Amino acid sequence: MPHSRSKRVLLYSHDSFGLGHVSRCRTIANALVAADPTVSVLIVSGSPVIGSYEFRSGIDFVRIPGVVKQIDGNYDSANLRVGVEHTMEMRTRIIRDTADIYRPDLFIVDKEPTGLRGEVVPTLHLLKERGTPLVLGLRDVMDEPEALRKEWERKSVVPALRDLYDEIWIYGLPQINKPLTGIEVPPSVRHKMVYTGYLRRDLPLHADVPHEVDELDVPFILVTPGGGGDGEDLVDWVLSAYESDPHIPYGAVIVFGPFMSAAARENFKERSSKFRNIRTLTFTNNLGALMQRAAGVVAMGGYNTFCEILSFDKKAIIVPRTRPRQEQLIRARAARNVGLVEMLDADRGRDPLDMATALRQLPQQGLPSDVVVPGLLDGLPNVWRLVAKQFGQRQRGPASLEQAPPPVPAPPAAPPARART
Repeated sequence: MPHSRSKRVLLYSHDSFGLGHVSRCRTIANALVAADPTVSVLIVSGSPVIGSYEFRSGIDFVRIPGVVKQIDGNYDSANLRVGVEHTMEMRTRIIRDTADIYRPDLFIVDKEPTGLRGEVVPTLHLLKERGTPLVLGLRDVMDEPEALRKEWERKSVVPALRDLYDEIWIYGLPQINKPLTGIEVPPSVRHKMVYTGYLRRDLPLHADVPHEVDELDVPFILVTPGGGGDGEDLVDWVLSAYESDPHIPYGAVIVFGPFMSAAARENFKERSSKFRNIRTLTFTNNLGALMQRAAGVVAMGGYNTFCEILSFDKKAIIVPRTRPRQEQLIRARAARNVGLVEMLDADRGRDPLDMATALRQLPQQGLPSDVVVPGLLDGLPNVWRLVAKQFGQRQRGPASLEQAPPPVPAPPAAPPARART
């Protein structure tokens, strides 16, 4: 009797700070194992909070030692009392050894083509030699073109795109943004690009709302600065609006995020306690349940929050950060121009009355679903379609002693859009 073998996907996320990359990987992994019960997904991540998320059966993760980015742009070990070079050597070896032992049928790298400080390059070469399909997954917006060009030149990204990767999946749509605009890449790289649409978010089976919110018996606005490490200005601006204008029609639920400083959280809690219609939470691993119940959203506008706003069809005010990247600003402007969200530009000043006006006008704002954008939230079925195609084409390298998985049919879905050169 032949030995049966699961179809194996390895996902890499460098995630040292914030929630965005690990949340996107979790969404993709959950969708893949839901589409085919013979699929196993292993996530390699540096996120310190990856263990806080719930995963479907068939998914596991390897947590590599964490690093943190300093103000000067350099990295340091997050927790270990060893030098960053030692930490990076451990991370590089763990990633490569994991891939060597796991023997994936597909390797998907999230956002960083060569990994943090090149840590994923040895793994790419190992799997390339074995004939494993290599895919780079990019969010819809990377950064302002000139800044991205300099970054990718410094990291030698274009040769990796040209020589190592088989496909480049963009989790967005070209009518919103083309992430490689202004970047000189060979035509062969452009040909590898596929736009999938945005990744729809669904509620888990047990989507419990925190009891602090259950006690709130009035419509509320969800205020979320994502991971919270750079979200203090947003929360301060919202609270200043409530302090300046008693006529804002909705209350607020403010989720600080796990990376906001304790001092800032305590200050915001004290200010919030003066309002009977404002509640605060440090962190929830089920932001979707809160968003579903919210009358509207105020957010910084990272990729995952944007996907949740679209998925739960919420009126939203985006306050994008502009440092260290222009990513959120580019996304927010494009989405506002299409009519999906409204935007406040904090770089023009944080007048409390400007925020108060936006909050009072939120009930009259349109819903994202009022705008027809074909394929807007088709990302997950299209990602599965692309994964299934790779499984069907998979030719295992000579080092494997296991039976290759049989081709699997893709479920019906609108085909993802190929990039045009």
